[in-house]
Amino acid sequence: MNKERLKEWLLSRKRMKERRSSEDLFIAIREGDPVALSMAITLLESQLESEREQAKLLIEKCLPFSGNSIRIGITGVPGVGKSSFIEKFGEEILKSKNKLAVLAIDPSSEKTGGSILGDKTRMENLSQNSRVFIRPSASGTTLGGVARKTRETIILCEAAGFDVILIETVGVGQSETVVHSMVDFFLLLLLAGAGDELQGIKRGIMEMADGLVVTKCDGDNVNRSRLAASELRSAIKLFPLSPNNWNPQVILSSSMTLLGLDKIWKMIADFESLTKDNTSFFENRKRQNLNWLHETLRELYFQDLWSNKHVREFIKTKEEKVKTGETSAFQAAEEIFRYYINVMK
Repeated sequence: MNKERLKEWLLSRKRMKERRSSEDLFIAIREGDPVALSMAITLLESQLESEREQAKLLIEKCLPFSGNSIRIGITGVPGVGKSSFIEKFGEEILKSKNKLAVLAIDPSSEKTGGSILGDKTRMENLSQNSRVFIRPSASGTTLGGVARKTRETIILCEAAGFDVILIETVGVGQSETVVHSMVDFFLLLLLAGAGDELQGIKRGIMEMADGLVVTKCDGDNVNRSRLAASELRSAIKLFPLSPNNWNPQVILSSSMTLLGLDKIWKMIADFESLTKDNTSFFENRKRQNLNWLHETLRELYFQDLWSNKHVREFIKTKEEKVKTGETSAFQAAEEIFRYYINVMK
């Protein structure tokens, strides 16, 4: 970024901070202002009640302009090369699509307070492209909180005109299920010869995948990658056919040689075409909306539970009894719930 562009960016950010109302942010987002989009996402992360109200208003304004994208989830164990893949795959996407947003869910960052902003440095070319927006997951104390804010961020990005949204799982485990619940297409990256210790992770999420990619198919790893792909193709034949009538595909890929990137993008385009023709694409979106409703309700109830001083103190007494074995966790939970209901009357 040259000095003039930096100066312009700093001035626009200053102006936006001075007028951070939901209406101003909404107008700027619809105009495609990346500074406004960043500030709107920061607004979503805020714990201040006044800013949370502004965030709600902003989401309501953006909602009618959302939904016009293909949402793609990307997951894989550490070392599989997600950042390198997204960098090169993003460049392939931009050949035919207008704007790309890259979001990430990183529940592990809660343990250290860290950030995956480092992905911006690993995705050097993408991060410098004016048609690309890269953002780490919104911070939160629970995976549910991170997921809710990621869903809201999707709405903001779509209102800003991003027609492809990549959602990357940085952690391994429950985050795969969360990402699967908010995307149209779920892509699993696999590495040949990764070791038996990773097989359990693969088995747990393979059935969720709409496409499987064997990465790093280059150099000395080509033969191993081809063998792994052959084994995967045999394995997925044993899975029951998905209700959307899509058969998951296995594709070899290399971020170094760009092998398979065009095939992966065509696979996703074919998936979108098929599922929109048989309406399963839209039915999946409806199910996701209901899921988001239920998840948000659970989170709001839990937040309200802890926001009351008396309930919080009652919970602490029950926690001690659970730790010492005086009562069971189930009984304590029921007693806490009944106490909460009585306090709220």
